[in-house]
Amino acid sequence: MLTVLLVPMLATQAAAASTQRVRTPAADSQPKPNDVVVHDFVFGDGESLASLKVHYLTLGKPRRDASGAITNGVLLLHGTAGSSADLVTAYFFDALYGAGEPLDLSRYFLVIPDVIGAGDSSKPSDGLGAHFPRYGYKDQVRAQHQMLEQMGIKHLKLVLGTSMGGMQTWLWAEMYPNDMDGLVAIATTPAAISGRNMVWREMVSQAIRGDPAWQNGNYSKSSPPRNWINAVIPLSAIMTGSAEQLQVQGPTRATAIGLVENMETKGEAYDANDMLYVFESSADYDPAPNLQVIAKPMLTINFADDLTNPPEFLHMPTASNYTSVLIPAGPDSYGHMNIAHPAVWASALQSFLERSPLPVAANVEVHK
Repeated sequence: MLTVLLVPMLATQAAAASTQRVRTPAADSQPKPNDVVVHDFVFGDGESLASLKVHYLTLGKPRRDASGAITNGVLLLHGTAGSSADLVTAYFFDALYGAGEPLDLSRYFLVIPDVIGAGDSSKPSDGLGAHFPRYGYKDQVRAQHQMLEQMGIKHLKLVLGTSMGGMQTWLWAEMYPNDMDGLVAIATTPAAISGRNMVWREMVSQAIRGDPAWQNGNYSKSSPPRNWINAVIPLSAIMTGSAEQLQVQGPTRATAIGLVENMETKGEAYDANDMLYVFESSADYDPAPNLQVIAKPMLTINFADDLTNPPEFLHMPTASNYTSVLIPAGPDSYGHMNIAHPAVWASALQSFLERSPLPVAANVEVHK
């Protein structure tokens, strides 16, 4: 039977406390950047790239077995329009990566990729623009799997993803069901995107495609489309934020207008094609028909005030290997953006790992 847990309100209050006690990562825990190049990568629709670059960060030290394979790897996956940098903030070090925390760096070797289309991985804005192959979430997962193979990781202790990364975690569970010991999907539902979430995504697509400067994606870098930003960025803040936090940030008419203007200014850092591709890449996401193949223990964490994935439409499966946690809303909750505040959900992760331990051998040589 599906285990459903309602995390106490104290968990949400931890997010505010964490803002007062976050610490800077220690020098020996600095993220280490690297790249792999996947040659002749073929996408699901048959298009291909001769060289697909996948950029990633690592934390911790790899441990290897007698064959040289890394045995303590953990794959962490970021959300839509984000990058690996989202998962190496001081909030994550404070709540997850320290001594005794759920993903203690003395035990685990964390691998945090930029997905296709994001960060320093291959993306449309690198030069191909609208000629960049259309990719889906399944392409992302296959690229991540090939990245790990090149790194010498054949089996993972854990796959953990937030938002889009959580959806890719469901696909990892189905596409490579024996390649990990456990899985954690945060702020997701195992069903095709629909309803309000799909309406939002279609509005994003239409805003970009309808921008007069978009020119079917063939715009120059010197005159990129900008009108779409005024609709997409504030709308995304409404969809992923919480009413309480937006009220705090914009308590008056003037401050709310200023908040929107600030969002739009920051939104100019986004490339229109990159944004369009990443939002439309969810079209192939629908793990519902194949949930029966998931064999490893899996934790799902969702939030009661998440407009993107409302609790009444989560479609969670009922099987003994699933544990589902719903964290209630509160004054210090951030809606969908609780994904960026791991102090809110770290205790749920810790409890899951204690019930489904991911042992790491202590007597294996550590290689830098």
